[in-house]
Amino acid sequence: MTEQENQPNETSKLSLDQVFTLLKEEDYLQLQFLFNQAHPGQLADILEAMPPKKRKQLWELMPETQEVEILTLLNDEVRNSLIIEMPTEELVAAAEQMDTNDLADMIEELPEHIRQSLEENLSDEIREHLETNLSFEEGTAGRLMSQDVITVRNDVTLAVVLRYLQLHEDLPDYTEGLMVIDRDGFYQGKLLLNKVLTNDEDTLVKDVMNTKHEPILATTDEREIANFFELYHFVSAPVVDENNRLLGRITMDDVIHILREESDHALMSRDGLDEEVDLFAPVISSTKSRTVWLGINLVTAFLAAWVIGIYADTLDKIVALAVLMPVVASMGGIAGSQTLTLTIRGLALDQITVGNRFWLARKEILVGIINGLLWALVVAFIAWLWFQDTGISLVIAAAIVINLIAAAASGVAIPLILQRLNIDPALSGAVVLTTITDVVGFMSFLGLATYFLL
Repeated sequence: MTEQENQPNETSKLSLDQVFTLLKEEDYLQLQFLFNQAHPGQLADILEAMPPKKRKQLWELMPETQEVEILTLLNDEVRNSLIIEMPTEELVAAAEQMDTNDLADMIEELPEHIRQSLEENLSDEIREHLETNLSFEEGTAGRLMSQDVITVRNDVTLAVVLRYLQLHEDLPDYTEGLMVIDRDGFYQGKLLLNKVLTNDEDTLVKDVMNTKHEPILATTDEREIANFFELYHFVSAPVVDENNRLLGRITMDDVIHILREESDHALMSRDGLDEEVDLFAPVISSTKSRTVWLGINLVTAFLAAWVIGIYADTLDKIVALAVLMPVVASMGGIAGSQTLTLTIRGLALDQITVGNRFWLARKEILVGIINGLLWALVVAFIAWLWFQDTGISLVIAAAIVINLIAAAASGVAIPLILQRLNIDPALSGAVVLTTITDVVGFMSFLGLATYFLL
């Protein structure tokens, strides 16, 4: 095997440490060589892991042939930090090579002056396609769809289809079938490529096209789209307007992007962070993005502290209560988080409706009661061994049962209420739940202690 044949295997091991080492050694030729061999996704990950100055330095070394794909894979903040440094002509050239759904996603996040300059310099055809995508709300099929669709009419033969396909230098990615339309552009069905290859060439398209599955309406929410693909295992699906006119298609890579965004959103929003946040953003902008969330948490912390303050006299007289208080709050918090997570997931997958939400609430409350009784016995026994006080043991046992029931009920109710108010449950559900379990836990524990032990 020659040295050149060995190179792809060597460069596939490209790592951040290797990049930092080569940067330190100022070996830019080797970096360029490695970047030319790497996948765009790997290069996007490397750029996101770089502090701003080094990121801009590395961007100059990226292969020009991969710049467009790299830009589409970067999160919004990192991409914008690079775009604002790009000359207009370079940005326009990159934009005209993007799929219109990727371009629509990028252009809305740009500063107004850059966006306006970019739109003015785009070709009429691309601007028209872009306006079509942007005419739909964010997070809908119309915004996500790609317009690179190969269409055929339903009244032609497979021989005509084959000759038509041979005129194309290449087919769009994830093309496992062709969209069938009539003379007026209305969607009729989907012609799978395997049908083209395995049937007689004189067969009409309408005789072998698939009409089993309904197309996706352009106003369909992205969560429904993900569920649709998961249910039917599609590679691509047509997108139509309210009159059933074909507008574009959504492919499995769009769905993978949806699922990744939802996963990132669920993870980051629990702590009030944006999933598009730049890990190496400047200190001031990072501080601004987090300070609001800290303020909200401060308010809830003071609420819990206020409840504790009500029972300050009780704590002065029975010091053991202060030691055991965190146990009650923690048990409620964990139990509530489990229910909250399951409920939010159920809402995301459209598994919770008017018909089953009361059953879910009843089931979770029963789980809370059983777990409450079980762990109340365990905690009461430990408390008795620790303080040799039966009264304290019984009080903490009762408080744990009460808090776990409240946590279970809250874990179901909070997401449902927030969704009804058009507030993202993943963003604020955890804060509300923590507040409830802390307040109920402290109030039940200290209230029972005040009533029965003093």
